[in-house]
Amino acid sequence: MNYQSEWLRIDPIKGSRRFSNLCWAFLLVFGAIGFFSVGFSSYLGRDLIPILSSQQIIFIPQGIVMCFYGIAGVFLGFYLWCTILWNVGSGYNQFDKREGIVYLFRWGFPGENRRICIRFMIKNIQAIRMEIQEGFSPRRVLYLRIKGQQDVPLTRLDEELTLREMEEKAAELARFLRVSIEGF
Repeated sequence: MNYQSEWLRIDPIKGSRRFSNLCWAFLLVFGAIGFFSVGFSSYLGRDLIPILSSQQIIFIPQGIVMCFYGIAGVFLGFYLWCTILWNVGSGYNQFDKREGIVYLFRWGFPGENRRICIRFMIKNIQAIRMEIQEGFSPRRVLYLRIKGQQDVPLTRLDEELTLREMEEKAAELARFLRVSIEGF
């Protein structure tokens, strides 16, 4: 839900709390538990989970490798669940014409730098730049081109915008900030 008035525009940014991340986290954890239980069952010589048979798995080397992959998968799943819980990457882009300042706010990992806030003056914005890469892994990103600084991304790198949506978003923002658009 975007908010825009004559002097203020706020664009929310979606973070790690997405349906696809939830699906990957469930699959990763359950698959890792399955790998570990089959590997450990091969060590014990009996099945811990009846539907996962380990009779044809020899503990050395297959069972050990399955235990290792299971433990690694649990740790990766825990990491993914933490990013979902903390909603890493979420935040907002705020453009305030009255103060002449742009605020880019994102939530990071807990710790000293949990709150990531970047501020710069609107008068230093040269243009809105669109980067479009088509192909097997399409990439469509909006950037702020700032005088004397590196381009700042406004959208997530994995955000799936259609070309039309991206052009509309860039045009609205360029119109609001009264700057040009690059990258057509």
